[in-house]
Amino acid sequence: MELELRHLRVLCAIADAGSVGRAAVELGYTQPAVSTQLRRIERHFGEPLFERGPTGVRPTPYGVEVVAQARDVLNRASAIGRRPAVDAASPRRTLRVAATNSPMLAGMASGLRARLPDVSLAVSSVYASSRIVELLEAGAVDAAIAADYPGRELEHSDAVAHRGIVTEPTFVALPSRHPLRSRAQVALADLADEAWFVTPDDGAGWPGVFYTACSAAGFTPVAVHEFLGDQLQLQGMIADGLGVSAVQPTTRPIPHVVIKPLAGTPLWCRYVLAWRREAVPVGMVEALFQSAVAAHRELAAQSPHLKSWAARTWSVTGV
Repeated sequence: MELELRHLRVLCAIADAGSVGRAAVELGYTQPAVSTQLRRIERHFGEPLFERGPTGVRPTPYGVEVVAQARDVLNRASAIGRRPAVDAASPRRTLRVAATNSPMLAGMASGLRARLPDVSLAVSSVYASSRIVELLEAGAVDAAIAADYPGRELEHSDAVAHRGIVTEPTFVALPSRHPLRSRAQVALADLADEAWFVTPDDGAGWPGVFYTACSAAGFTPVAVHEFLGDQLQLQGMIADGLGVSAVQPTTRPIPHVVIKPLAGTPLWCRYVLAWRREAVPVGMVEALFQSAVAAHRELAAQSPHLKSWAARTWSVTGV
């Protein structure tokens, strides 16, 4: 088979949709046709590009690389023959985006650039989701990635809308020499005597949900270091044995740090796309959302501890 642009579009559509069936609908094909095309493409590359699961498909580590290269090729191909706009009355649109601590930001920005090449992003880092809402309400930003928690949905006026991107479990980072390092999952109660690094109030429910989970596990943390800074610096302190920390499941551990699921999954976090209704058209909202979802899927595909947790959870729950 000779690789063509249509094959790359199929790969990107499957990666974005997370399902062969949904990709077929978006492409206007039948599901059997897309499945056949995918098998041919994978034979061309000589190995699987997607992992099949009960809830859909996710790129393999090699698939992540291929899809990223496919996006780049498609983006370059779509730009062939284009000339810069010279109409001063139609300036390049700048979308002002605020984002809380989320590793999906870079992937979302890259995906949006491929989907909407005429839109540029002006990104600002804002930790507190409550502050993000304030900026949206004031018209200081147009869209944002914010966070909330089960039972504590993000609050805002009707001028702002939001849509859930992903709800993910919260894991824990431990030093690699920790006594619990070999366990597949760690009970929160077994960490009762640890010093914790905890990020400050985000105005959306954290760290209240953390302390509630600790209380339900029968303890109050004996030592808490409030920390809001570089994640590599945080992991460096964890590696040195200075404490443990709740972390996102897509966190990439540095040497001497291990990431473990919490038994019973007592903590969850939801990332949401929020936007000003009057400032962001429907098509742009959809492009932002699909870019964010695809970015998270690629991060999850590169997180072995998250994939192991998901495999165990699906096998137990039958999802």
